[in-house]
Amino acid sequence: MCKVLVVYYSMYGHIYRMAEAVAEGVREVEGCEAVIKRVPETLSNEVLGKMGALEAQQGMAHIPIAAVEDLVDADAVIFGTPTRFGNMCGQMRQYLDATGQLWAKGSLVGKVGSVFACSATQHGGQESTILSFHITLLHQGMVVVGLPYSFAGQMSITEITGCSPYGASTIAGGQGERMPSENELAGARYQGAHAARIALKLKS
Repeated sequence: MCKVLVVYYSMYGHIYRMAEAVAEGVREVEGCEAVIKRVPETLSNEVLGKMGALEAQQGMAHIPIAAVEDLVDADAVIFGTPTRFGNMCGQMRQYLDATGQLWAKGSLVGKVGSVFACSATQHGGQESTILSFHITLLHQGMVVVGLPYSFAGQMSITEITGCSPYGASTIAGGQGERMPSENELAGARYQGAHAARIALKLKS
């Protein structure tokens, strides 16, 4: 069995919904299993409450917290992060910064790594977030997988939509009022299945 870990951070639930879709795509591939985990929160409940995020956080409480060792056990890791000024969020950065020992041992070399993201606006950094995230994956020796143009939904001009050849993405709106569209969720499912197939081939 090929194990695909979907590890994410989501403050208001947008990336969590995308993570579920990515996992659905993984499970479409025979011989692959999907495990969803979230990176540790760095903010207190008091701060999350002031940001209006506590309810969404409580809705994800059933998702296990990821340890860095979980990356070693997986054949592929698909990361999900919201955008913070064109980069990954601080919670994800802190999680990855704790993987120094994995880097020293070469523990992630040859594993599939893929990224999906969320930004507030169409041009709010979703692509730069994924691309800058790839730098960490390359330093770890991972095989970077994106969202190929065979997912035609990323070329749609009939609606506002995320997704690019770098990875699936969604647009949340300035107040977080927009949840992922069906096209964006389709992109996430496609990416999950695509990464899983490549991981399965590499494992065999």
